Amino acid sequence: MNEILDVDLLAFERGDADQRRAVVDGVRHSLTTGFVYTRHDVPEDLIDTAYGMLVEFFNLDADLKVKFAAPGSNGQTGYTGLLVETAASSDKPDWKEMLNWASPIEPGHPLKRRFPGAYPDQVMPEEVVPGITKVLYQFHDSIADLQRRFLRVIAEGIGCHESFFDDMVKDGPTLTRAIRYPSMGELPTEGHEWAAQHGDINLITALPRSTAPGLQVKVDDGWVDAVAPEGQVIINTGIMLERLTNGVIPVGWHRVVAAAGYEGERYSVVQFCHPRPWTVLSPVPSCCTPEHPQQFSAISAADALDEVLYEINLVETARRVT
Repeated sequence: MNEILDVDLLAFERGDADQRRAVVDGVRHSLTTGFVYTRHDVPEDLIDTAYGMLVEFFNLDADLKVKFAAPGSNGQTGYTGLLVETAASSDKPDWKEMLNWASPIEPGHPLKRRFPGAYPDQVMPEEVVPGITKVLYQFHDSIADLQRRFLRVIAEGIGCHESFFDDMVKDGPTLTRAIRYPSMGELPTEGHEWAAQHGDINLITALPRSTAPGLQVKVDDGWVDAVAPEGQVIINTGIMLERLTNGVIPVGWHRVVAAAGYEGERYSVVQFCHPRPWTVLSPVPSCCTPEHPQQFSAISAADALDEVLYEINLVETARRVT
C-alpha cells in the first residue's frame, strides 16, 4: 500500500547533498498518492490570526457576507455562498461557503491586461473585519513562497533543474481559499457532502492545519484520512502537474467528509498554486520515455483552468448545476 510520508523542506534547503536527495526521494515516493506532508516555516501566530479573522467573517449574517461576492469573477475572488461549487464528478453542490483572494498585480501588467478573468480586482471584507486585508495578503504571500520553494523539490525529482518552476509561477494567479463547512445537521436537502471527490486543477495545493478532521485521500482504491503532523502542512498535486510530468506524478484525488456522528463545523484554508496563464502545459522530456510515451497533448494553463471552472460550476453565466 502506498502511504503519505512527511518530509522536511527545510532539510532540502539547508542540508547536504545526502539530505537533499532523501527529501527528493521521499517526495517522489509519497506523491504516488498525490499527497505529502512537509515541515514549514510559516509563523504559527500568522495562521492563528488569519483563522480568527476568517471565523469572524463567516459568522456574519448571510445577507452581509453576500455583499462581498464579486460578480463576474467566477469564484476567483470574494465570497462564494453555500451549495454553489460542485465537484466535476457530482451533480450535488458541496456543502461549503468560501472566501477567495490573491495578491493583486499592477493594472498595466501584461498578464492582467491579457487575462483579466484570472486577475480580477480583489474583493476583501475589510469594512466588516478591520485589518483582515493586511493579514490575509501576508498569509497568502507566505504560503505562496512555501509552495514555490517546494516545487524546487519536485523539479529535481522529475529530472529538471530545481529552478524549473520559478518563472512559471512568478505572478501566477495563485488563489487562496478559506472554507467553512457547516454542520451536516443543517443541510436543507440530502445527498450533499462537504466536498465530493475531486482533483485540483493547479500545480500543487497547500493546506495548513484545519479546525477538524474530514480530508480524505484516495489511496489504492480506498480512502485514507489525511491529517498533517503538528507543525507541518499538507501538499497535494493537481491536474496541471500531472500533465507536465506525463502522469509520472498523478493527481491527488480527495474529498472532505464529516465523520459519522460529527455535528460540528469545519474551517480550512487552502492555496492553489497556479502557473502563469500563458504557460503551455506539455510533458517535460525527462518524463517521456519509450516505456512511458507521451500521453498528454499540449494545452495552455488558461484554457485548462477555464474548462475546470465550468466543470465545477463556478462560471456564473454557465452554471452546470442549478
